[in-house]
Amino acid sequence: MSAMSIMTDFFVSGHFVDLVLVFLVVEAIVVVGYWRRTQRGIRPAHFLPGLCSGALMLLALRVTLAGGGWIVPTICLGAAGLAHLIDVSRRWQS
Repeated sequence: MSAMSIMTDFFVSGHFVDLVLVFLVVEAIVVVGYWRRTQRGIRPAHFLPGLCSGALMLLALRVTLAGGGWIVPTICLGAAGLAHLIDVSRRWQS
């Protein structure tokens, strides 16, 4: 089996999305844990809405790649949009 075939299978199966989601969870745990211990770095309220928005879009992609229909991805994308609006409203400056 060639390297190209292995990578194609990895992407088509959706496992690359699983890997990215694992990295996002680890990133959230590290950043939030560091902030809770030191009160330094990025505040969770400033960090989590954007992270959740990205994670929900990845989840929509993963469900789509797995052939899960259209309802769950639509819900995930709607929730991602809401998380994005929360993120933008927190950053908005008059």
